Amino acid sequence: MRNFTLLFLMVFSLTISAQEFSTPDSGVHWTLADLMDESSELIEFSDSIYRIKQDFVVSENDTLSFLAGDNIHIDGDVKITIIGTWLSLGSEENMVKINATDSLAYNGFRLNEESSAHIDFTEIQNGGGIFAVTPDFTITNSVLKYNRTGGINTSGTINLFNGSPLIANNIFYKNELAAISSGANVNASPKILNNYIEANTQSNQNRPQLNLGSTGADTLRIIGNTILGDRDKTKVGGISVSNLLGGMINATIEDNIIRDNRYGINIQGAGNSKVHIINNIIEDNDTEGNPALGGSGISMSSSSTSQVVYLTGNEIRRNLWGVTVINQATANLGDDDENPGKNIFSENGNAGEIFALYNNTPNTITAKYNCWIEGEENTLEEVAEVIVDQADDESLGEVIYDPVFCEALSVPSIEKDSFRIYPNPAVDVIHLDNSAGLEKVSIFDLSGKRILEYNLNEGENNLNFNLNSGLYILKFEGKNRQLTKKLIVQ
Repeated sequence: MRNFTLLFLMVFSLTISAQEFSTPDSGVHWTLADLMDESSELIEFSDSIYRIKQDFVVSENDTLSFLAGDNIHIDGDVKITIIGTWLSLGSEENMVKINATDSLAYNGFRLNEESSAHIDFTEIQNGGGIFAVTPDFTITNSVLKYNRTGGINTSGTINLFNGSPLIANNIFYKNELAAISSGANVNASPKILNNYIEANTQSNQNRPQLNLGSTGADTLRIIGNTILGDRDKTKVGGISVSNLLGGMINATIEDNIIRDNRYGINIQGAGNSKVHIINNIIEDNDTEGNPALGGSGISMSSSSTSQVVYLTGNEIRRNLWGVTVINQATANLGDDDENPGKNIFSENGNAGEIFALYNNTPNTITAKYNCWIEGEENTLEEVAEVIVDQADDESLGEVIYDPVFCEALSVPSIEKDSFRIYPNPAVDVIHLDNSAGLEKVSIFDLSGKRILEYNLNEGENNLNFNLNSGLYILKFEGKNRQLTKKLIVQ
């Protein structure tokens, strides 16, 4: 593997002296141990930690592998550029761990357009994140936490520019930038699936935790994620998808839990959009506190009627506004053809008034078969009081909300009534009131490692544990249903 020519060794030496190493582009598969054998100026190993001390380029035909159990520290301002292939493949019991050497953050990882990168069971923290120009990119079962501003990225911990990369089953926690972003003038349509996303954009910029641009012809999929805000960060939204600089949006946003952000979901731009928002739980997105600056459960705004957003089966509670439709955007909350409606609204309001739906456009909105006041039978007169439309201002479009439909939607939600955990914070035991038919719960630490797993019974469950103090993630599973919650152990 390492029998190179004298010419290569001379080039290698020159590269090291220039404070950047490039692999020889000869089809070599490198590990950190291989690199350390070649030069202590590039990498050193001490106390079971590999320390990367200089900028690093993986050439087109070469591969860099981080192996299960590798513990890697990267010096301040160091950037790793991948032109070839990067594999960081840990395991559930033996993760790859990447951290800064000291208090100065490293620059991060740049994945060039022609590169390939696959990351699994890897912890990435205290750096500049991942700048992924390549479409050949996956990151799964990994943890990205405490990554900082001032590195390779300016908008997201993972910044996307191309294709449909897979981002699944990860934890994003307290990064200074958004968890995931894509460029405003590029086409990226990632599959963002089943991630736990909490308290990102700690810099408190006017950016959401998921901040995506135009998608191109492929479909952006944001499915099965838990997106929780930090209530002290008043400028940070949940999800935004926009094409303000042109392009198109094709998106499905489904089965997410979105809580405690400045707003829940925001769709905006120049039109040319088709978005389906389905079966999300969107609650308590009111951290800004000022209804003129945010607080919608779902908001859509466009300069063109070619932006069409379909809302089906969402549970929208306790936001400053339920759904707001602005400018020329077109919304469909239920019709007699393809959209069954079945959205549920409860206690969305501000200044003492309830605003389930605000049609701030001149366009007619169909909104049939929804439950506008949860927990009771709705009369048309009561529904009219929580909707703003042409009946309130003749310059606005009409909302067609007859018939309403609450009977089949009156079953308490899994989040609100039929599933409780107590006490939380806990010491050594938690009690679960499981009336929702969930079957199993796993406890993960913030490195993504599964600590414990329990099978659940219907009704009352008592779970005993012996865990260190800190924050843990509970992931519940049932038939066609997943649920994620936080557990604080004292």
